[in-house]
Amino acid sequence: MVKVSDLKAKDVVNILDGKKLGHICDIELELEIGKVIAIIVPGRLRGFSIFARREEIVIPWKKIIRIGRDVILVEVPVVQEMDDHKRREYYLDDDNF
Repeated sequence: MVKVSDLKAKDVVNILDGKKLGHICDIELELEIGKVIAIIVPGRLRGFSIFARREEIVIPWKKIIRIGRDVILVEVPVVQEMDDHKRREYYLDDDNF
């Protein structure tokens, strides 16, 4: 059995490009059936002010490849470049998989 606090301490790494996505900041649960639906990691800042919000990267549970001692390996689709500022957004809807 794995505790949520243990999961939050692990690095999340995308196996497709080897990039570290960060640490889990939240978990999406389906309470009626007691199942984890997705993990959520913070993304890049949206905007350029002190009031800028972070995007959230929602990774469906089925895209988690392995949970190791220190790292969680996920398979996230390749990031698409956007805007002149080359901000990146992760498209993680189930329709894209």
